[in-house]
Amino acid sequence: MALLESITEPADLRRLAAAQLTELAGEIREFLIRAVCHTGGHLGPNLGVVELTIALHRVFGSPFDRLVFDTGHQSYVHKLLTGRRAGFAGLRQEGGLSGYPSRAESVHDLVENSHASTALSYADGLAKAYALDGSDRRVVAVIGDGALTGGLAWEALNNLGGCDRPVVVVLNDNGRSYEPTVGGLAGQLAASRRRSGYADVLALLEGPPGHVAERSAAPTLSELFGGLGLGYLGPVDGHDIGALERAFATAREYGRPVVVHCLTRKGLGYGPAETDDADRLHSIGVADPATGTPVKSERTWTHAFSDELVALGSERPDVVAMSAAMVRPTGLHPFAVKFPDRAYDVGIAEQHAVTSAAGLAMGGKHPVVAIYATFLNRAFDQVLMDVGLHRLPVTFVLDRAGVTGPDGPSHHGMWDMAALGVVPGLRLAAPRDAGTLREELREAVEVTDGPTVLRFPKASLGDDIPALHRIGGVDLLRRPERPDILLVSVGVLAGAALAAADELAALGHRVTVVDPRWVRPAPPVLAELAAEHRLVVTVEDGVREGGAGAAVAALLADTGVEVPVTVLGLPREFLPHAGRGSLLGRYGLDATGIAAATLDSLGRIPTATTA
Repeated sequence: MALLESITEPADLRRLAAAQLTELAGEIREFLIRAVCHTGGHLGPNLGVVELTIALHRVFGSPFDRLVFDTGHQSYVHKLLTGRRAGFAGLRQEGGLSGYPSRAESVHDLVENSHASTALSYADGLAKAYALDGSDRRVVAVIGDGALTGGLAWEALNNLGGCDRPVVVVLNDNGRSYEPTVGGLAGQLAASRRRSGYADVLALLEGPPGHVAERSAAPTLSELFGGLGLGYLGPVDGHDIGALERAFATAREYGRPVVVHCLTRKGLGYGPAETDDADRLHSIGVADPATGTPVKSERTWTHAFSDELVALGSERPDVVAMSAAMVRPTGLHPFAVKFPDRAYDVGIAEQHAVTSAAGLAMGGKHPVVAIYATFLNRAFDQVLMDVGLHRLPVTFVLDRAGVTGPDGPSHHGMWDMAALGVVPGLRLAAPRDAGTLREELREAVEVTDGPTVLRFPKASLGDDIPALHRIGGVDLLRRPERPDILLVSVGVLAGAALAAADELAALGHRVTVVDPRWVRPAPPVLAELAAEHRLVVTVEDGVREGGAGAAVAALLADTGVEVPVTVLGLPREFLPHAGRGSLLGRYGLDATGIAAATLDSLGRIPTATTA
């Protein structure tokens, strides 16, 4: 690792001879395989951008020139080349290196939101600001892993094409997001990948600025981007550092927005990734570096949802499934294999996914839109106005809801219950175990007069938690005689609530524990149950303000039940990356924290006095 150890900042790269760069690329790949298999993280995308990132940092002068990565998970090589090699021992660990660009880590990191298709809009705004200042800084947006399928990227291209500001769009075309990229653009890119003539393309790069755009080896893409007013260079071999440097140098002096089309191979240099047909080891947990296989494999919430959706599909021909470029990660792949005509991948286009689902519902189908909770944030208007306004039967299944752990602030799915709770007619369920997930999914697709939502975490499944009985749709999990405290647990926190009830019982308190199952709107029977207790405590892994607990407090106020309510949940702030269990404990959502907060609330209830 002699060469890699000598790189502490991008300027060090420019001191290397061209012959040393291939050796450096090999050292980087070897380092990444060991480091990412040790901690988990995004491996395949970063193995594919090694040469591309080296070339970028040799041609452009970060941080004066601004590099924006879209999506941010392809920035590990950038981190290595900007002095953060030692930090990879704690990659995605509590207090360690973020798995995405982080402004707190380095002046070389500008944008840390890892939601896809945003970089071109950031670049457009940056270029406008620098133009107003008279600055000659260059703005480079690296967009890859299918992010160009997102509508926001095309809104930005439309604006970039109408200006003469020097923005370089590096299209990292590996033909994939998680799986092969879909749609009409994907077809155009695939056609360019099939063309031969690299030698001709590279020869043209020797010409003056503008020369390549006029004699492109992929005229359809040249026409596509040219029609929008952008220059086009390529396609360029994304693993040939010399060719990349020549293309980037040309783009740097282009004088107006230009697309540099780089063809790369996701997972390059690591056999297990190159032969992984699923997703080229896009994102892995802790794994054996020799084989790429996970150190441990557990049954997850996603698996349970996947199995039940397939069963529903066999029974209900009107049930269809939709994903925004995440068929495998959200568990839709088995459904897509069994019912290929009823499964749709729309690319990284959450807004389109939701409104397309609305159209399916208008056409008599019941769409199940499987999406990470954090990514549904991007389509809130469509949920509200395209689905909710029309009271359409669309079911949203939100994977990675609540605290997700090592992926950090952009991926914690903690906003859903608060945001979606304002949608009229929307019903939201939070299953506590695999059994209630199956039950509530079936209930959701039976709804015909409005949208439904199921949310569950990124976690392994535990044992089912049985209910004593059900009243008004609410499951009673514990019901002592003469209870004084009502614990309302939302979804997966039922186990922690029951454990907290044990701790409180040991101190002489009698605690009822209930699972509302459908938490938005709050079930009316909760008001009746609350009236039998001195204190109500709600527990949820979403933001406190406007979430499930707030809905319970509002229900009690509206029905005149004068019992104090303590709402436990996550603060309205961006949470750091750390283990899920660690973060839940930090914010008082484990058994000890719930019990302590309950005792504190009891201590603040005035003692009744008699005249």
